[in-house]
Amino acid sequence: MKILDTEIPDVKIIEPRVFEDERGFFFESFNLKQFREATGLASVDFVQDNHSRSQKGVLRGIHYQKRPFAQGKLVRVVRGEVFDVVVDLRPESKTYGRHVAVMLSETNKRQLWIPEGLGHAFLTISDEAEFLYKTTNYYSPAHEVSIAWDDHDLAIKWPSIDKPISLAAKDLEGIPFKSATLD
Repeated sequence: MKILDTEIPDVKIIEPRVFEDERGFFFESFNLKQFREATGLASVDFVQDNHSRSQKGVLRGIHYQKRPFAQGKLVRVVRGEVFDVVVDLRPESKTYGRHVAVMLSETNKRQLWIPEGLGHAFLTISDEAEFLYKTTNYYSPAHEVSIAWDDHDLAIKWPSIDKPISLAAKDLEGIPFKSATLD
């Protein structure tokens, strides 16, 4: 496994070691010991696995959960390709208000570690994408927040695709970044 740093130091790109031949491929998609070493977390407990499928142009996010239901996420794509974005919402952080964007795909098999206190979104680039993620806390609708995906303060440069962006109702009503709080 190879760990790549990002502009937000706590956000890590994880590239698994892939064994490939004419029959197909094999890789460890999760190894607790290596994950702890890579992230510096002495303890992490994943409590929920989620699986979503999205059509091209679907943008999910920018989502996060407020305390005490804040979630760390380990995300990856098993089919297709997405443009994945993480936004630092921690006011005490040196990277507060900054974002990291990474292409995740079935081809590159990259994973992204997103610690608590960061918002997350992705835009489906391929005709269809299946997205898996582990979370460190349970989903709590009462604690979920959606930040406007096109917030001018964040200035995220979403890639152009040949289809209109499709949003859920909660994402159409996303709050401004400056209104986002972790508590």
